[in-house]
Amino acid sequence: MKIAVIGTGYVGLVTGTCLAETGNDVICVDIDERKVQKMQNGEVPIYEPGLDILFHRNIEQGRLTFTTNLADAIKDAQIIFMALPTPPGGDGAADLSYILGAAKDISKLIIEYKVIVNKSTVPVGTADKVKAVFTANTNIEVDVVSNPEFLREGVAVDDFMKPDRVVLGTKSEKAKKLMSELYGPYVRQGNPILFMDERSSELTKYAANSFLATKITFMNEIANLCELVGADVDAVRKGIGSDDRIGKRFLFPGVGYGGSCFPKDVQALVRSSDDYAYDFQILKSVMEVNERQKTILVDKVLKYYKNDIKGKHFALWGLAFKPETDDIREAPALYIIDALVENGATVTVFDPEAMGNVKNIIGDKVSYAKNQYQALEDADALLIATEWSVFRNPDFDKMELALKNKVVFDGRNLYDLQKMIDLGYYYNSIGRKLID
Repeated sequence: MKIAVIGTGYVGLVTGTCLAETGNDVICVDIDERKVQKMQNGEVPIYEPGLDILFHRNIEQGRLTFTTNLADAIKDAQIIFMALPTPPGGDGAADLSYILGAAKDISKLIIEYKVIVNKSTVPVGTADKVKAVFTANTNIEVDVVSNPEFLREGVAVDDFMKPDRVVLGTKSEKAKKLMSELYGPYVRQGNPILFMDERSSELTKYAANSFLATKITFMNEIANLCELVGADVDAVRKGIGSDDRIGKRFLFPGVGYGGSCFPKDVQALVRSSDDYAYDFQILKSVMEVNERQKTILVDKVLKYYKNDIKGKHFALWGLAFKPETDDIREAPALYIIDALVENGATVTVFDPEAMGNVKNIIGDKVSYAKNQYQALEDADALLIATEWSVFRNPDFDKMELALKNKVVFDGRNLYDLQKMIDLGYYYNSIGRKLID
């Protein structure tokens, strides 16, 4: 099939590349000329494990191309995916200007039937708004399909190629047939394509992410309580995770959730609920707790140093909001850095992939190390904000030589408590016994 993908951000690029991998001819369009030129030259603009292999293979075989020309991109396309940003506005509501603007541009160019697929995360009723744009600007028949993405950064290629489910919101039989044909190769093992109405599809994405954010936040609250009552959050996690009704995933406590989806989607669902005069109290609490959790490691640092860290120097391992990505949107590490610097400390950071993105945002607010051990040099303590695999089994002898003091504040519970006792560290983690 001939496919156009509007927008080459994280979702758009993964979607376009993976669609090309099953034999479709895909044109990705973006207004950023410099970015398009880089992709035409074979440069992958984001870090996502496994994406580069598919990206280069499909470019070489002519199935994946890039352009800034919208008319060229959609001319022969049977299906047009819109994978555009929906950033939160000042009131928390999703900004639909990019999507509605693109819909208007497309509506003035089409000359035959198209399926318009909204891949962006959008509030309930967006498909109706997009359809209204086409109705106002063209007599050409179109079907607008809601197709939310469920891509986890770090494993997005696998998520797309082998989805748990494909959610499609449309009442059009013609669109259902085309979308079933497109997604058929990805669900050969029997995972479902779930057809529903557009509004249910739009709400499904917000509901899924908000539920997972709630699960994470609940576990962080349990971890905080564990510290007060003397319980071990690891034991509690295993105890409740063994219940099939709860499950083991998203029960690891830490320094809060971040990224491009959870913060924005929870906020947008609350705002959308407010529009319908519904007070979504659980999600409002989730946002409040998560905001506090992002700097809980700094609270531990301040308590240890009796609220005086002026002139102290800290090492920080991990900047991305999660491992296997360079995404730093709403990353707890950024909040930790701000709090440490505001209290008079200096910070040296290391992350395997995200340091360039951080430097573009905060510049020389921190120092950047070439590796994790260089970051420790002359540091009063180490803080861990992201659970990269490279941090899980470090050379503790090197750590001891580099650090001024054997003090670790671990926001991801990477190390065994008994081992840290044996090594003689002050080790303060999340929801576990304090090793003094």
